[in-house]
Amino acid sequence: MTTTIRLLVLTALLAAAPAGRPADALDLNNPTGSRGLVLIDKIGRHIRWADPATHQPIGDIEVGPAPHDFALSSDHRTLYVPIYGDGIYGRNPHPGHEIAVIDLESRRQVGVIDVAPYQAPHGIQIDANGLLYVTCDLSRTLLIVDPRARRIEAAIDTEGTGHWLALLPDGSKAYVANKNDRPFISVIDIRARRMVGRIPAPNGTQGIVASPDGTRVIAVDYAEPQLLVIDPATDALVETIALEGRPRAYKARYSPDGRLLLVCSAGQGQVNILDAANLHGRQHVVPVGRDPMGFAFSADGRVALVANHGDGSISVIDLRAAKVVETFRGGAGVETLTYY
Repeated sequence: MTTTIRLLVLTALLAAAPAGRPADALDLNNPTGSRGLVLIDKIGRHIRWADPATHQPIGDIEVGPAPHDFALSSDHRTLYVPIYGDGIYGRNPHPGHEIAVIDLESRRQVGVIDVAPYQAPHGIQIDANGLLYVTCDLSRTLLIVDPRARRIEAAIDTEGTGHWLALLPDGSKAYVANKNDRPFISVIDIRARRMVGRIPAPNGTQGIVASPDGTRVIAVDYAEPQLLVIDPATDALVETIALEGRPRAYKARYSPDGRLLLVCSAGQGQVNILDAANLHGRQHVVPVGRDPMGFAFSADGRVALVANHGDGSISVIDLRAAKVVETFRGGAGVETLTYY
């Protein structure tokens, strides 16, 4: 099946999803929804909720130093948030070793998953069986965690300080970006539970994401304003995509329908919007707030929210017009966020 046909099928399935069913059911790590909006305020050490329509704050809880990424359960009722520690990548003197378990209905923390002796949990993904995949950069390990039993099922050596990871939608493989620690992306066979390959990335890598149809993995180059395009069938780098405006890019994210690829730049305060079916085509460059680091997509596909970690704001991008139409306060410094 060609990439174009896969995208057409995915779009049709999303449009036909019954009322009340999460629109992201085909890719658990690319969520959206209309019931709520949750923001991971890393600088403020809080999880915050906002009304998904008005963006007005409706609640918050404190969870500990530097909550980073998130994974959302398939029923959109539970949020799993790694507690990284009181530092930053490469300088984290008191690393965390917990994953906060958040009930989205009651808006409260209902538990903790302790991953000690592993330290500094950072990137996190979830599979169709509800298992969590967590990078621990100081321990140079990818953990597989059963959140129901709250125990570690496997600890896989990634040979580098794994920062972010991308799990293929079918759960067969994970790709771990090692930032500037190792010049490769670690390939993990999930069924074998071991590292099986290294994809060269001489400049290092920042964010990494799998396409909703599982046919591509996109990694953000650490030093050059470009994207690395990987074919998961061969685990080979197939092309690079230059980013207009020459940003120091940070993270990439597909829209849930797979049509768009958005890339944020933590240095220049911009978002590049690319046509996922034609990555060499025209790019829209949208100015946003300071140090954008995360994205959320509305269920109707019309809006992308951008978390501006550097100034505590959230930019609202109209995807059809490719421009910011609203800015609202999100906290001290939100890194990631999602509709649910």
